[in-house]
Amino acid sequence: MSRPLHRGISGMRISGNNHDLWDSQMKDKTEKEDLDRNRSSDHSYLSLKFPFPVLLPDNDSPSKYGSSENGFASDPFSIGTPRSRHKFTLLLLKLSLAVILVLALTGSFWWTISISTLSRGQILHNYRKLQEQLVSDLWDIGELSLSSSRFKEVDFCSQESENYVPCFNVSENLALGFSDGNENDRRCGQGSKQSCLVLPPVNYRIPLRWPTGKDVIWVSNVKITAQEVLSSGSLTKRMMMLDEEQISFRSSSMFDGVEDYAHQIAEMIGLRNESNFIQAGVRTILDIGCGYGSFGAHLFPKQLLTMCIANYEASGSQVQLTLERGLPAMIFSFSSKQLPYPSLSFDMLHCARCGIGWDQKDGIFLIEVDRVLKPGGYFVWTSPLSNARNRENLKRWNLVRDFAENICWEMLSQQDETVVWRKTTKKNCYSSRNPGSGPSICSRSHDIESPYYRPLQACIAGTQSHRWIPIEERKTWPSRSHLSKGEFAIYGLHSEELAEDSESWRTAVHNYWSLLSPLIFSDHPKRPGYEDPSPPYNMLRNVLDMNAHFGGFNSALLEAGKSVWVMNVVPTTGPNYLPLILDRGFVGVLHDWCEAFPTYPRTYDLVHAAGLLSLETGQQRRCTMLDIFTEVDRVLRPEGWVIIHDTASLIESARALTTRLKWDARVIEIESNSDERLLICQKPFFKRQAS
Repeated sequence: MSRPLHRGISGMRISGNNHDLWDSQMKDKTEKEDLDRNRSSDHSYLSLKFPFPVLLPDNDSPSKYGSSENGFASDPFSIGTPRSRHKFTLLLLKLSLAVILVLALTGSFWWTISISTLSRGQILHNYRKLQEQLVSDLWDIGELSLSSSRFKEVDFCSQESENYVPCFNVSENLALGFSDGNENDRRCGQGSKQSCLVLPPVNYRIPLRWPTGKDVIWVSNVKITAQEVLSSGSLTKRMMMLDEEQISFRSSSMFDGVEDYAHQIAEMIGLRNESNFIQAGVRTILDIGCGYGSFGAHLFPKQLLTMCIANYEASGSQVQLTLERGLPAMIFSFSSKQLPYPSLSFDMLHCARCGIGWDQKDGIFLIEVDRVLKPGGYFVWTSPLSNARNRENLKRWNLVRDFAENICWEMLSQQDETVVWRKTTKKNCYSSRNPGSGPSICSRSHDIESPYYRPLQACIAGTQSHRWIPIEERKTWPSRSHLSKGEFAIYGLHSEELAEDSESWRTAVHNYWSLLSPLIFSDHPKRPGYEDPSPPYNMLRNVLDMNAHFGGFNSALLEAGKSVWVMNVVPTTGPNYLPLILDRGFVGVLHDWCEAFPTYPRTYDLVHAAGLLSLETGQQRRCTMLDIFTEVDRVLRPEGWVIIHDTASLIESARALTTRLKWDARVIEIESNSDERLLICQKPFFKRQAS
């Protein structure tokens, strides 16, 4: 992490693509007047600020964009020269580009020779910086070389995209012949990328702040109708009250039902009530088919973090309503792929009438539950099948019960329709089973910590992991977030690294928070930070960290008392620290940022990316920076914030794209001698006109 930035002090510079400071405005005005005078006397004017021929507009269709301070087009101009002169100009520019490339390569060669006497560490450091700069420049050149249309603002999507999630196309999967639940699978092809900006529904309203927003949401913000609520089961009707403008989750019968249910589960485990889950080692819960998140909403005040996963639904979505309430959720189909979590990830898995056929496909779904469950963790299943009376359902129940025993689960209790199993804490349980009585143990090649939508495995995973630690032997929350020296060594890291990382993030969060104000985009001189009103602690709720590293940003937000939860994303292109993040008591997921994130539009209040652009530029180019930013815009709520921390060259490239995305943006120079910058953006609230 970089040293802290300070708002309103000397040495910090703020620049933006929408609001420049007064002296910059006066300078631009003078330059424009000089340009107008030159153009009136010489119609063949050609700006040399654009070294690429593709930036030159056609004579009969001049661009509405010209030069801006970051080298991207923003002001109109025309050339009006004969065809021969135009061709000569293009040829001259191409030759200039070739000469520049030759000189750059020659200079790089002589530079390499001249530093041969330097230390190896310095050589590697400088080479890395040169490589990052070269990749960044090539990225920009690639963006520029496609066409002049690359500088136009991105268009808005059609109304049909309001709730659309790329990679989840049930009708297309059915046409391809997928069935038995596989039609819900996530399939990201080349055609799944969106190149437009998703507008909110006509009557969309900014969600209410937490905790009010947990119990009341706006009807127009989600795709669900009164008919869908009325036609749902009795449990859903008790959970929701619907009027013309709001959906309320404050029904007393609903809360009594959830509280009694959670209390019942605690007693079945042997606890006094659900408040004792923490003392029993339970912190993170995976809720499969969560309804509308009421189980997680009830447990959240108990410091229990519940992640909801459910299928993609075109309307009435469990995931969409849960996120709108400010609770963790993501889309996932439990049909054929492994969850995008490493082994031994959660303390409890919960399924209340979640629609999963646990007795089907030779128990492979139960094997997946076992994979992501920590040693000593709990599987809670509520279903009429567990209390079956007819012969067919009784047979299915016996299959589930026997299979659970064969994978070393202990049935703790059964009451009415609810059953609680506990996963074994002893590895030798698997080897002591009778031959052929259950699935085998995975080989090292199959038992990996980075499953990214891999096919389901019919073998027991996680037994060879150094992370095989029973939940009752781990620190309880919140001490769990600060791993011990021995625990940190499991990941091949030193405890000093975590301490340094944590301290730098505490400072960063303090400075970030001072910038989350529309004042950052004001043209007025900045006042000292202590004079500016501090943003309220609950101005944000859903936070997406695109490159979570150790989860330090998440930890610092909680330590600062911010009322947030964080989806910690570990890019598949970088080192996999997701096991560390999950072991600290946070939630997160693996993801490839060249694909759409498995969530609905408008689900996050803040998107944070520290070092992500540097990480992605080091990879083979499968997508552009614009592709990534368009996806960020899709998942970001109107008036939501984006914070990007990276090298100066990449931040300048990113800022140029914010104009096309219609974001308000400012670049913050952290320190004058630092090569790192902050890009602070806010997404405006654009409304679709009612038809």
